[in-house]
Amino acid sequence: MKKFLLLFITVALLTLAACGNGEEENNATDTNKETNEEKGTIVFGQTPWSSTAPPTQIAKQILEEQGYKVEVKQVSQPVIWDGMKNKDIDFFMDAWLPYTEAPRWEKYKEDLVKVATSYENAELGWVVPSYVEENSIEDLKENAEKYDGEVVTIAEGAGIVEISQQLMEGENLEEHGLKLTPSSEGAMISVAQDKMDKKEPVVFTAWRPHSIFARNDLKFLEGQEEYFKADNVYVLSYKGIEKEHPEAYEILSNWSITIPELEAMISKNEQHGTSFEDLAAEWIKNNRDKVDQMIGE
Repeated sequence: MKKFLLLFITVALLTLAACGNGEEENNATDTNKETNEEKGTIVFGQTPWSSTAPPTQIAKQILEEQGYKVEVKQVSQPVIWDGMKNKDIDFFMDAWLPYTEAPRWEKYKEDLVKVATSYENAELGWVVPSYVEENSIEDLKENAEKYDGEVVTIAEGAGIVEISQQLMEGENLEEHGLKLTPSSEGAMISVAQDKMDKKEPVVFTAWRPHSIFARNDLKFLEGQEEYFKADNVYVLSYKGIEKEHPEAYEILSNWSITIPELEAMISKNEQHGTSFEDLAAEWIKNNRDKVDQMIGE
């Protein structure tokens, strides 16, 4: 009888302990859910440019580690800036200032803030392969027919396209038989790479970071310095973001990356098909100390 009573008490105590642990686990889970819900959702704007995807995916995964729900809207650059002004989009990781996006910044500067400098001295402009004889805009004027009278660029709305249009007008390039041909980034690179593989002349718009520089020996044409100037690349958000999402703002205010790092990621994506999500996870793993500093650990 005593053994039975002792067994009964032991089972009862174990059952109560298990229930208690279950309640503690449930309470902890509920607390985590409440914490995540309190942090809310962060929305990033991401352009189709290859330079935008790696920083956006890295930032997304870092914030998700901290319990945020994160959405990425893949839309054009003008839509992103409007979205930030209206607080529909919280962050944009790829704003080129003070030169390339100067008109857009002038329009939105009362509504937006620079959160961090992603990287500095980002070159951009018209490039040609090093094997062609032409080295300048003047050379291009005199040999437009060699290039089929075409300067290939990306979709209209991007700062590099708007500056290219200014260059066309300022240097009277249409009178020399040249025209600007907008397309998607992918289409532009496909056309340029096909011509370069055949050692044919081609002129197109390019910027760093971009894997095209890792695959080819390119040169920026001389004589466009009045139009294209090396920029810094910033993380942008709307004014008041530090109050709306203080932790996310604090984390991203410590963000930075190098141009070679970005070009290596873009190259892996293009050559091996590695997703930017996987490349971002790899970057975070390889830069854990830096990430811990960003999140304050």
